[in-house]
Amino acid sequence: MEISYRLKSTAERRQQQFEPEGNVGFGKLRTDHMFMMDFRDGQWGDARIVPYGPFDMAPGAMSLHYGQSIFEGAKAFMHDDGEIYSFRLDQNAKRMNRSADIVCIPNIPEEWQVQAIEALIDVDRLWFPKQKGACLYIRPFIFATEDRLSVSPSQAYTFCVMLSPSGAYYGAGFGDAIRLLISKTFHRAVSGGTGASKAAGNYAASLRAGKAAAEYGAAQVLYLDSTNTQIEEVGAMNHFHILKDGTVIIPSFTDTILQSITSRSIIELAPMLGCEVRQETVMLDKFIADIESGEIIEAGGFGTAAVVSPVGSYIFEDGRVVTIGDGKVGPHIKRIYQLYTDIQLGKVQGPPGWVRPIPVRN
Repeated sequence: MEISYRLKSTAERRQQQFEPEGNVGFGKLRTDHMFMMDFRDGQWGDARIVPYGPFDMAPGAMSLHYGQSIFEGAKAFMHDDGEIYSFRLDQNAKRMNRSADIVCIPNIPEEWQVQAIEALIDVDRLWFPKQKGACLYIRPFIFATEDRLSVSPSQAYTFCVMLSPSGAYYGAGFGDAIRLLISKTFHRAVSGGTGASKAAGNYAASLRAGKAAAEYGAAQVLYLDSTNTQIEEVGAMNHFHILKDGTVIIPSFTDTILQSITSRSIIELAPMLGCEVRQETVMLDKFIADIESGEIIEAGGFGTAAVVSPVGSYIFEDGRVVTIGDGKVGPHIKRIYQLYTDIQLGKVQGPPGWVRPIPVRN
């Protein structure tokens, strides 16, 4: 793929490495540029890196009316050698195309997606925030741009990648474990729908449930299947729990659960963790009974932003609260988080190909 560089002038671009005084937060900042590519006349083309700014889009663009839009989330890290390294971008590219298939968006070759991200990071590498635990959060997304109001797949799309210099998600290490609302009112997805994709509409649909969770003092909703008998996933994360023998259980992936790259990575890291990690159908009644009996000792969510979000308790819509152990962050979760982040930061050698340096092209 040939990329056209239409960059800001040297005087307008960042001149020195970003060294913020305090934690810059997550997802708030933007770098100088973004990558763009358009789908027209049946093919992707005009790959370019341009200054970050508004899109020129018609009010009738189909993504604005029918939600034909998908996205990904990934991270890049600076290692002790001062170089920036990506983490499992190939898996994000694969998942982007799986999402695209579900909402009828044309695929983008995986190698093109990775090349686009690497080229953009290379251009804006001075935006990496030099502070402990920081990253460049990577947001690739595709949206329909055809100006048409009939309900059918668009014939035109834009692929864009933007970067967000972000601080450590847990600035001072793990804090308190969160509470989840187990809801039988709200459902994230049903079989045959878009639940297995990172479709924008899935997240819009979660906002009302999130507001309800807050009313119960919960951080997010633990979604059940449409029969209210099986545990599926948490808001924007995959759920997991840990048995007293150290076994990690992740609900089996179905067409109503997004396949978390973090979850899949934890499964692959089982030998390094020294424990069994498996997937299975998790029935709600047994899950609660196992917490109360002490068979389940820890639980949480796996996702790109936080890596691991520990859960200390669950609350039902009738106000009943079930607490896991002492309600605090357990040692198994701390160990998983430490290994995972050490691999991302290059402190521990992970599986081949997981971490790759960003090539210097500009």
